[in-house]
Amino acid sequence: MKLRRVLSASAATAALLPVAVAAAPASQAAPAAEIPTCYDVDTAYGEYHNNTFVGRSFGIPKSITLGTQWTTYTATLTNASAKELKSFELSAKLGSYIYNEGERDLSPYGDLQYWDTSQNAWKTLRQAEGNAGGTIPGPKTLKPRESVHVQLRFRVGEDLPMNQTYDAFTYLTGTFVDRYRDTDCTAHGDAGGTFSPRKG
Repeated sequence: MKLRRVLSASAATAALLPVAVAAAPASQAAPAAEIPTCYDVDTAYGEYHNNTFVGRSFGIPKSITLGTQWTTYTATLTNASAKELKSFELSAKLGSYIYNEGERDLSPYGDLQYWDTSQNAWKTLRQAEGNAGGTIPGPKTLKPRESVHVQLRFRVGEDLPMNQTYDAFTYLTGTFVDRYRDTDCTAHGDAGGTFSPRKG
């Protein structure tokens, strides 16, 4: 499923500090992989509308130069609904949309990190298959009008083959368990944006 594109926030967002996040015990993690998405349980009689989050980001340029230099941005997700979000999880991803057969994903050629305020250090997000992304420690619930702010940074190596056009993106995603058509299902919201890689 293609992620929603979101508008960049005003410059005021840059003044926001990332939330202090600490890793929760693995036993508290929601088995989200075993729960269908709310779009999966939708039927022809209606469409699931997810207006839960307001996502904002600041600092993602329209293009970046390949190499070792980092690009830092701040992403904010706000619970705009009247309900407390349960089994809330944060994750982030760096990659590119695949439109045609044979196109490659930018993700394995990039690096993505988040700022861990509890340890005052950048932490790398890397999935088992080598893609840039992963889960970020955070709160397990999000009350109405509460927000999470995360500082992230990314880069894409010079070894990225430039024999195709990349519609690249980086997003912070918030996922929670909702109740829809008498079924527990997962819904999400994103904060981030798209960019184009270029040679220096």
